[in-house]
Amino acid sequence: MSYGDDMYEHKSQPLLPRRLFLIRLLRHILFAIGVLTISLAIGMVGYHFLEKMNFVDSMLNASMILGGMGPVGELKTAGGKIFASLYALFSGVIFLVVVGIIIAPLAHRLLHRLHLEEGAGGES
Repeated sequence: MSYGDDMYEHKSQPLLPRRLFLIRLLRHILFAIGVLTISLAIGMVGYHFLEKMNFVDSMLNASMILGGMGPVGELKTAGGKIFASLYALFSGVIFLVVVGIIIAPLAHRLLHRLHLEEGAGGES
C-alpha cells in the first residue's frame, strides 16, 4: 500500500503505521519550531533597530512577548512602542498557528481512527 505524496491519507486508506505517523508528527513539530524561530528573529530585529537594544536584550524582549509574558525592558521610542504593540498581536496569532500545526496530525489520526471504527461497525 502506497501512501503517496499527500500530506494525509484519504479516509478510504488504512491508518498510517505508528512509525510513519511519528515521523509526520516530528515534521510538524520541526515546522512549528521553524515558525517560532522566524517569529523570534522578527522580534529581535525590530527591538534591535527600533529600540537600539543589543541582541541579547532584543531576544529577551521578543521571546517574552512571543511567550505571552510581556516586554521586560522599558520602551523609549514611539516606533519601538508601536512595534511592540504590533508584535504582541502578531505573537498571539503565531501562538494559534503553532498550536494548529502541532495538533493537526493528532486530530487527523483521531478522526481517521474514528472513521475506520465507524465503517467497521456498520458492516457487521
